[in-house]
Amino acid sequence: MINEKLAELGITLPKPSKPLAAYIPGHIIGNMLYTSGHLARKDGELIHKGKIGAEVSEEAGMDAAKWCIIDLLATVNDMLGSLDRIEKIVKITVFVNCIEGYGNQPKIANGASELLVEIFGENGKHARSAVGVSGLPLDSPVEIEMIALIKE
Repeated sequence: MINEKLAELGITLPKPSKPLAAYIPGHIIGNMLYTSGHLARKDGELIHKGKIGAEVSEEAGMDAAKWCIIDLLATVNDMLGSLDRIEKIVKITVFVNCIEGYGNQPKIANGASELLVEIFGENGKHARSAVGVSGLPLDSPVEIEMIALIKE
């Protein structure tokens, strides 16, 4: 069912991205899934690079947040065998690489939040934090981690 929704949205999940350092992409503990941070990558390459408010526009930042979710869902699909095993998106944390004084992190995070609701409907509605940071790995404009409830 989720794969049909992805197809309807024109989204093809890429191969899961490999971790950049000494960590794993996620953990399953009981019926909870916790992911590591995922960057705005398509086929392993960043789709945007730089800081929001400097090299990267807000629109490109929202697009980067969307691609973080697509990259993240590729990992989750690999971990669970199917995105249909997700019962509920519980929370996402969105890190926004931005210039000093930038305060529109929630707008950037909406690129991710809106996509999750498009894909999972009511079960995609989640708690969220959107935090401005002075830098992210590979100079990505956005990084996102997620917590999800898995169907038993």
